[in-house]
Amino acid sequence: MTHRAGSLLSTILLAVTGCKQSHTSPPAPNQPTQPAVKAAPATPLSEKKDELGTGSAWTPAWDVFIEKNLPPEMLSAKAAKAVESYCPAFSTASEVDKRAFWAYTIQALAAAEAGLTPEATVRHTQPAVAKTDKVTHRPMRQEGLLQLSYQDGETYGCNFDWQADSRLGLKDPARTILQPERNLACGIRILKTQIIDNDQPLLSRGSYWSTLQPGTQSYRVFAKQMANVPPPCRKQIPKRAVRGEAKRRAQQH
Repeated sequence: MTHRAGSLLSTILLAVTGCKQSHTSPPAPNQPTQPAVKAAPATPLSEKKDELGTGSAWTPAWDVFIEKNLPPEMLSAKAAKAVESYCPAFSTASEVDKRAFWAYTIQALAAAEAGLTPEATVRHTQPAVAKTDKVTHRPMRQEGLLQLSYQDGETYGCNFDWQADSRLGLKDPARTILQPERNLACGIRILKTQIIDNDQPLLSRGSYWSTLQPGTQSYRVFAKQMANVPPPCRKQIPKRAVRGEAKRRAQQH
């Protein structure tokens, strides 16, 4: 009797143990390592808006988004050559400082293009720039933080949805082209195309944005917003030499 009871108890224990083992969760897969990031300085416009409390200042979360979504090529030696006019120490900077430089530069671009306002939307009427958007089949508008179009979304593979957006109001923040992260992600793609794929410097006559074309009025607005470039970028070189080099490289392109 005792032997039978012992066998029965052993059987029950084995069944319970097996049941517990069968419900053990498999180990979680290794998650990709996220790059280290740091807050970029505020541009003069963002500082002014913070001081006045007027809203539409730069959001630090956008720095994080930009820095985490930069393609590796934007940290390369080719990128260092492209940005030497504003970040002469780029090639020797740490990876986290390189990412912060790009976050600051894109913030300055958004300041010059849209006044840091995500819902900014403009339709230019000058004959030279008044075109029809191939996606909307309407007069082209430049929209969002980096003043992009739905046609850009098709050209550069950006995540804009005209079909959904066409049912919303012009300045509805739910429109995909006005959503900061989608707009910024598209801008990163355009910058990569210019600097890496087309081998052009940041400041170039061939840039998508007139704000990056030296000699234009909008470039002067951008240049003022680049006044607070992150300190690790700076190197003790004459300002005149920087301006001359930027002008020389722009003329080459």
